[in-house]
Amino acid sequence: MCSPARWAVTWCALAAGFGVGCGAEDATPPSQVSAPCPTLGDACAAPAGTPPAVGERTTIVPSPLMPPGVVSQTAHNNLDIVWHDGRLFFAFRTAPSHFASELVTLYVVSTTDQEAWRFEGSFQLGKDLREPRLLSVGGRLFLYFAVLSEIPLTFVPERTVVSEWLGPERWTPVEDIFEPGFIPWRARTLDGVGHVIGYVGGESIYENEQGGVRVHWLTTTDGRAFAPYVSGQPVILEGGSSETDLAFLDDGGIVAVSRNEAGDELGWGSKICRAPAGALGQWECVADPKKYDSPVVFRNGADVYLIARRQVANDGKYDLGDRDKPASELSIDFQKEYWTTPKRCSLWKVDPADLSVSFVLDLPSSGDTCFASVVPLGSGRHLVYNYTSDPSKPDTPWLEGQGGPTEIYSLTLSLP
Repeated sequence: MCSPARWAVTWCALAAGFGVGCGAEDATPPSQVSAPCPTLGDACAAPAGTPPAVGERTTIVPSPLMPPGVVSQTAHNNLDIVWHDGRLFFAFRTAPSHFASELVTLYVVSTTDQEAWRFEGSFQLGKDLREPRLLSVGGRLFLYFAVLSEIPLTFVPERTVVSEWLGPERWTPVEDIFEPGFIPWRARTLDGVGHVIGYVGGESIYENEQGGVRVHWLTTTDGRAFAPYVSGQPVILEGGSSETDLAFLDDGGIVAVSRNEAGDELGWGSKICRAPAGALGQWECVADPKKYDSPVVFRNGADVYLIARRQVANDGKYDLGDRDKPASELSIDFQKEYWTTPKRCSLWKVDPADLSVSFVLDLPSSGDTCFASVVPLGSGRHLVYNYTSDPSKPDTPWLEGQGGPTEIYSLTLSLP
């Protein structure tokens, strides 16, 4: 099996990103392995201009591209994509608005070319459903998603469920998985092993309680039985952090970005963390006053990139530095300011040495936006799916966007 130190620069790493295992000797893709390119056609072409560059935006939902069986509502937001069995699988949430609702439907569709789409299935539980996560491991495809209270304007996690894809429109019955209240944040396969990063305690964020959130880093080989990636350490990060993603470095260490909206001893915003190869459970974190919502962290060659939400106002800061009130009141103040100001979805670069994040460019985005998923295409190209309000209205406040229509689009991102 290939080591973490090599995964970003070998076919083993590329195949892992597609959900395919490999051996250490695999320097080129085995002939029986189907890769996204050139299958995905136009998506595999490098965007015009000097990298970093983004290609043309194509609206995927709502659109006539969707197969019969997909019924769009006003909002389209939480989503995931994965390459599995020679097809691109796309899961997404549609609802009357961004907010919790009993009318939510999660759909899964698939394609080989992003033009002809096949209906794979839908899920409705009379609850709010969020964070659909697709995991291709061991030749099997699993969908995990969070079940939450359906009461509008609440965020009350109840459980996570799993269903396995058996073929077009065929899924196993949903089953509870992980501990109660678990929210799956990212799922991917590295070197044939499935990884899921999620958190527990998310309800404390909007109850304005500092700390109380616990991040888990779990692995699986069969999609159902999970164990801590760091043996004996089920909780990898504890405090105010919730949505967390990471990437392995060439030396086998990791760098991570974690949204810290609840706040803790480091303040509010985000944590940028690292851990050495020999001690992956010992995270060293620094505070960043910006809040990188919905982080997805990925490698391009030796570089580490991040796609996450960007605050347009207040020099991009979530933590505004005021410490004259109790923490619970500061949390409310910071949330109010954040909800009523414009947002973008942006590409950032992460420096693992000094644990800093620098802005690179904005993706097409406005209002309610940023819940991206990335599939590597090779040669510095990455397929990105993301959601947004109408990007031609760039100054729409985030809260206003959450009540209006949103779309999910695809584009190709080219990096140096």
